[in-house]
Amino acid sequence: MALTKLKRRKRIKMRIRRHISGTPERPRMSVYRSNKGIYVQLIDDMNGTTLVAASSLNKNEKKAGQINKIEQAKQVGKLIAEKSLEKGVSKVVFDRNGYLYHGRVKALADAAREGGLKF
Repeated sequence: MALTKLKRRKRIKMRIRRHISGTPERPRMSVYRSNKGIYVQLIDDMNGTTLVAASSLNKNEKKAGQINKIEQAKQVGKLIAEKSLEKGVSKVVFDRNGYLYHGRVKALADAAREGGLKF
């Protein structure tokens, strides 16, 4: 029997997580994509803490419902880059969380690179 989308994504996610983890010097940049928004966190797996977080559902973004999802992802990528550089983090490990590196995930990653993050 074929896998459902969620089971397939979970299998890919676990395969990725076997190989990557975040440290205080180089945290893991984890992306979560829902139907309504996109969320990203910088996670230190050694201490189990979230260093920085950003999402497309920020209350400051009143126009979030008026722009398309790829533009929202680009804004979140720029926002996470700004916040992480303020905290002194410039290198991260990218965790696409089982999603294909395409569309919103790719747009977020490219915007974060343009903002100054290295991965």
